[in-house]
Amino acid sequence: MEDEAEIFEGLRSQFPLSFGKQSKSETPLELIHNATRRAAAAATTSTAVNSDKPSASTSSDKANAFPSLSSSSKGWLDSLKNSNPRNPKKKAKEDELIGPPRRPVSSDGTAIIGPPRPPPGSGVVDEDDEPVIGPPRPRPGGDGDDDDDEPMVGPPRPPPGGEGEDDDGGSMIGPPRPPPGGMQSDSDEDMDEEDENSGYRIPLSNEIVLKGHTKVVAALAVDHSGSRVLSGSYDYTVRMYDFQGMNSRLQSFRQLEPFEGHQIRGLSWSPTADRFLCVTGSAQAKIYDRDGLTLGEFVKGDMYIRDLKNTKGHISGLTCGEWHPKAKETILTSSEDGSLRIWDVNDFKSQKQVIKPKLSRPGRVPVTTCSWDREGKRIAGGIGDGSIQVWNIKAGWGSRPDIYVANGHTDDITGIKFSSDGLTLLSRSFDGSLKVWDLRQMKEALQVFDDLPNHYAQTNITFSPDEQLFLTGTSIERESTTGGLLCIYDRAKLELVSRVGISPTFSVVQCAWHPRLNQIFATVGDRHEGGTHILYDPTISERGALVCVARAPRKQSVDDFQAQPVIHNPHALPLFRDQPSRKRQREKILKDPLKSHKPELPINGPGHGGRVGSTKGSLLTQYLLKQGGLIKETWMEEDPREAILKYADVAAKDPKFIAPAYAETQPEPVFAKSDSEDEEK
Repeated sequence: MEDEAEIFEGLRSQFPLSFGKQSKSETPLELIHNATRRAAAAATTSTAVNSDKPSASTSSDKANAFPSLSSSSKGWLDSLKNSNPRNPKKKAKEDELIGPPRRPVSSDGTAIIGPPRPPPGSGVVDEDDEPVIGPPRPRPGGDGDDDDDEPMVGPPRPPPGGEGEDDDGGSMIGPPRPPPGGMQSDSDEDMDEEDENSGYRIPLSNEIVLKGHTKVVAALAVDHSGSRVLSGSYDYTVRMYDFQGMNSRLQSFRQLEPFEGHQIRGLSWSPTADRFLCVTGSAQAKIYDRDGLTLGEFVKGDMYIRDLKNTKGHISGLTCGEWHPKAKETILTSSEDGSLRIWDVNDFKSQKQVIKPKLSRPGRVPVTTCSWDREGKRIAGGIGDGSIQVWNIKAGWGSRPDIYVANGHTDDITGIKFSSDGLTLLSRSFDGSLKVWDLRQMKEALQVFDDLPNHYAQTNITFSPDEQLFLTGTSIERESTTGGLLCIYDRAKLELVSRVGISPTFSVVQCAWHPRLNQIFATVGDRHEGGTHILYDPTISERGALVCVARAPRKQSVDDFQAQPVIHNPHALPLFRDQPSRKRQREKILKDPLKSHKPELPINGPGHGGRVGSTKGSLLTQYLLKQGGLIKETWMEEDPREAILKYADVAAKDPKFIAPAYAETQPEPVFAKSDSEDEEK
């Protein structure tokens, strides 16, 4: 027996521990991400705007179109369309054609050779896993297909029918020949745009939506690690999402209502991501910990004090707030009372610094937005009169701004953002424009981008992680058909890179591009519904949306079953039913046509028991009195004096109760006798 046991253990050691166990069926990641891929018609088409386009109408039409896929995905899809599926071995050899291909440049400065390789799992595999060099192979049916398997060397064979584009469907190999007249064709122009966009690597191929709000989402904050997302809405609530604990249902794990009846206008994480700031329409900002527990709220100032520097806090609704990028105890808030205030989170009773902006006219003008620079050494504020003011934090600094732009915008400023190098400032306004400023020369803007409708006071601007691009959202207009867009611009060239359609019915308010996740967040909504769209690409994005989408919902166990409670009403049964009141009985009888039709009985004789002449002695007491002779029918008709005096002789002869006790001392009663003679006289 011991030998058999040793033999069995030896054989068992040759097999893995999972041998014989049923493994759980898992959905491939490719199918999961294909389910979240953005549709070409409804969502995204990447379009570039070049300054050297021949016609303005063509550029405007492409700018208004919705993008479909990211530029990298569109490139390899086009290469698949132009490939020959009949002979993959011949394709691999013909891909080695030598010619001067057009080589776009990526974001890091390296040249991209050939079209992008299709992602794994797409079904297209190059033989021997060799890199594809040169332009895509010609379409079947053209003159580029030779019967032998040797690659063509030298200039391409001219197509039949003269110069220009091949008429029979074949494509030209090598550099494209310009069309007659020296103008570039539309197809070549689109190829230039694709090559130009392919170097940006914008994550736009897939999308998920974090829902739950009933109105527009106007505040967004993603912590530095990219694990938790905060969204605040005009429905007065803040929702907290956790990517690590969230499954494909995309539900929030906590919901907060900081101030009842006040909109959420700003959210900001601390540098250590252990606390976050919540700014609402009230005059008091709140501090929460990472799990949503209230740590405190700042004091409200005295509204009857005229000088804002003498108040301990804001006296009107807040408009914006941001945590210091370096110091975890300092925050900045702006308010409608016309001031900016710097607070210490360890002291909720009073602020550290009060900043009163410079005004062109006396009065109180609201400060609509505020922002720190990357090092926390400068503060920028957008004023309600359209001016932009910047303060340098130094020893002995006050409310006088170091940079003052009087006519920055013609309307309220909704967003302002510093670049990390401290050289560029971006501003967004209600006037439908986005301006790029050079902080070394603030007299005029470097570039102004118009036709960006904005209807929300929290519409912001943000940079890409490498700060080569910056992006902002647009609002929906009544007669417009484009929907809410996310416009992406090149910082160096100061031109539009692409316009991404986020929602056909909702406006885009807040946007963010997280550096660690490499995912784009965009909040949308209107007065009926709101949500947060997350754009990502499975090939270049990390964690975040990829983690929660791939995590299936937990299966329900027996412990999750809850029986629906059955409520038994004891008064529903006639046995336990209370008798209704007389008033209700009378009302019920009046509604009954049979009972209400019966007339009242007539009155017969004296009444008893509160009712006149209707009982007829039906009560026991009345029956006994009547049988004992105490109740007679004729006593109402007799004279009461005569009825009493007829018992006078009986009482005098046979006294029973009171008279015998006073018989000896009681005087004899003398009654007045009537003198008939005197009356007659």
